[in-house]
Amino acid sequence: MAARKGKAWIYWLMVVGILLGFGGWFTGGAGGRTTAIGTVDGLDVAAQDYANALRNRMREVQEQTGQPLEFAQFQALGLDRAALAEVVSRRVLDAEVQRLELSVGDARVAEAVRSAPAFQGIDGEFDRDLYREQLSRNGLNEEAFETSLREDSARAILQAAVLGGMPEPTTYAEVLAAYSNETRAVTWATVTPEGVTVPEPSEEELRAHYEANPDAFTAPETRQVSYAWITPEMIQGEIAIDDAELRAVYDERRDEFVQEERRLVERLVFSSEEDAQAAQARIDSGEVDFEALVEERGLQLSDIDLGDVSLDELEEAGEPIFAAAAGDVVGPLPSSLGPALFRVNAVLAADEITFEEAAPDLRAEIASDRARDIIDDIRPQVEDLTAGGATITDLAERTDLEPGELTWSEDVTEGPAAYAEVREAVAAAQEGALPQIVELADGGLAVLQLDAVTPPALRPYEDVAAEVRASWEAEALRAAVLASAEAQAQAIAGGASFEEQGLTPAAEAALTRRGAVEGTPPGFVEAAFALEAGQARALATPDGAVVLRVDGITPARADDPAVLAEQTAIAEQVSSSLANDVFGAYATQLQANSEIRINDQAVQAVNNQMN
Repeated sequence: MAARKGKAWIYWLMVVGILLGFGGWFTGGAGGRTTAIGTVDGLDVAAQDYANALRNRMREVQEQTGQPLEFAQFQALGLDRAALAEVVSRRVLDAEVQRLELSVGDARVAEAVRSAPAFQGIDGEFDRDLYREQLSRNGLNEEAFETSLREDSARAILQAAVLGGMPEPTTYAEVLAAYSNETRAVTWATVTPEGVTVPEPSEEELRAHYEANPDAFTAPETRQVSYAWITPEMIQGEIAIDDAELRAVYDERRDEFVQEERRLVERLVFSSEEDAQAAQARIDSGEVDFEALVEERGLQLSDIDLGDVSLDELEEAGEPIFAAAAGDVVGPLPSSLGPALFRVNAVLAADEITFEEAAPDLRAEIASDRARDIIDDIRPQVEDLTAGGATITDLAERTDLEPGELTWSEDVTEGPAAYAEVREAVAAAQEGALPQIVELADGGLAVLQLDAVTPPALRPYEDVAAEVRASWEAEALRAAVLASAEAQAQAIAGGASFEEQGLTPAAEAALTRRGAVEGTPPGFVEAAFALEAGQARALATPDGAVVLRVDGITPARADDPAVLAEQTAIAEQVSSSLANDVFGAYATQLQANSEIRINDQAVQAVNNQMN
């Protein structure tokens, strides 16, 4: 009980700290204070408690989504009503506590306050001045805080009394842990289509297969689209960029093309030259390596990593470090933090992309930028013409946009349909609507007009006869392989070996219900645990089948630490779930028998302050 009480009041105080400034913040009309939003069996439901519940729930949603939440959005989700239900439910319990005359003594409250770290001074003792200051900072006083602490503790006593007689679900936990930790010894093998033949289908069988699988032979919906478009790639080849401009851009961005020689370096700093020399001597003698020195200092290699550095960046230490080979430890050498040992992890040679090498890419980059600028310039004209009722043909005649037609379905990704924006727009377009302007990801522009929609239709048998035959043969082959595997499984269950059935077996000595076996189909583990020892069965795979046999069943060991740990975890989880359900039902019944009055105007006054 004490542990629960301590957790409750610490959490409560944390919430108060987060809700800094809420105390006395809520006011009603005509200058009066809104201190209660209703009553439960005569007990006030405090406006401040409702406000705190609102803020808590808003913060939880924001933390989960990572996005700010407006109060209007919060209300649209119904979370304001949930917050109100929360404070009313808590007050229902308070009314029952009062009816049963449960309470927590002053001594217990005082003990909780005095033992709270938040109220202790630097000497670890309770500091009354600090206590008052903390409460005052959060808009509280001693009476309000201690009353809340007392109420929370009393509710905990009520909960303990309700749940005190609940039995521990020990037997359930033991059975479930034993079930989940039972193992199977399994032998299995893959059955391939090799050597399996299927008969020649008759025309009647093919037509029956066609009629039984219409989805496989149905042409998708197609959309006939007229369009006019322009992209940077379509016009950038016409844009001239002279060498002088290219040279100026190259010189301006020289750091991208010319990389000076660099080193990947780690630096271990010491407090004195003598300590650094002693450390270097230990490395030279083979007593320790560089990693061991770093570990002795309580550091990680990431703490001392300088990354890639140039000669100038290393200042005085640069020449010796650049003279060292990869893997060398050099020093002591001066650094901005004091004498240090440096380890060279890699030598990065100088690298230069010449102007002649960079020119083609620079030219394409600049031309692409210019092309996007040109498209930006013509966009207003396209928008005005489209708004004025211009057709695709009109746009092609009066602007630089190129016209075209597209028969689109979900598998078409050529031309304008290569852009996701176009595919989405075409899929959502409505017949008879005005042309739609679509901004393309590369800076291009497309205007789309949906001309017609052809719904999905079953293709004539004669047009898909070859596909029907291939589909029938694949299905017949799968059925034949599975039938062969089932016959082999029956023989193996009867005592035949896998080898006698022409199969190459693999073994799993201790398969668990949570396990998985590479190369087996979904349902393999479930099938293994549905069989008794000595039984076998076949399972279909996408390209064949597998045959499995259960060779043995090993019950879970009752004294296995892992099994005992799982029993404990299951018991705790079930106990917690049952406790929540039982106490929830108890609280619901209390609420049904309580007289609850909510002042909607007072609730709205609090809500208004949240906007």
